[in-house]
Amino acid sequence: MTDAGPIVAWSRFEGKDLPTVYLSAGMHGDEPAGPLAVEAFWREADTCGVNWLVCPMLNPTGIRARSRDNAQGLDMNRDYLIRQSQEVNAHAAWLERQVVPDLLLSLHEDWETEGFYFYEISLHDDHPQRAREILEAVRVHCPIEQNAVIDDHDVREQGWIHHEPQADFPDSWPEAIFLAKRGCPLSFTFETPSCAIPLEQRIAAHGAAIRAALPYLQESGK
Repeated sequence: MTDAGPIVAWSRFEGKDLPTVYLSAGMHGDEPAGPLAVEAFWREADTCGVNWLVCPMLNPTGIRARSRDNAQGLDMNRDYLIRQSQEVNAHAAWLERQVVPDLLLSLHEDWETEGFYFYEISLHDDHPQRAREILEAVRVHCPIEQNAVIDDHDVREQGWIHHEPQADFPDSWPEAIFLAKRGCPLSFTFETPSCAIPLEQRIAAHGAAIRAALPYLQESGK
């Protein structure tokens, strides 16, 4: 529980032989499209046939303040090793009690870019076509980021950063690195451009990216 309300985390399991998706949003309070996209996706999509772990709003105090950081002034998405924040400490402990997901979908926004891009962390075989199909699905709703370097990372192809399962800074683990260290074989961190397009389009872009990623569950190592 935070001063702005609880951190909601829930699961739905339909079968032990089905793949598990972990859907995460609201890590940064100034990125509203993610939580709203989770709500829209769950209302509109067919979510059957998959086990789900869902955390739609990880940073309630940041969301209330419209701030990237939590009330302590911490960037929660750099805290999954040290666990200084009460939110990450509780969230990481909850994740450690769950089955390791087959796929992580983490929804974010970037205030410094003009288009959509995403990070991929994969512990298994390389599938460039998978990344291209995600970007094609998103392109209907949102331009793709054109820069060859995004957030100090070289892109592998336009809009796609293929990231090693290691943190950029050893003590500052993002959620995706924490899950990779636990053995999650595939993760996508989707980033919509906060200032470049309206909120409704950013929500739609996240929804399109989620739907395009789900068919590749069986390739995540399951």
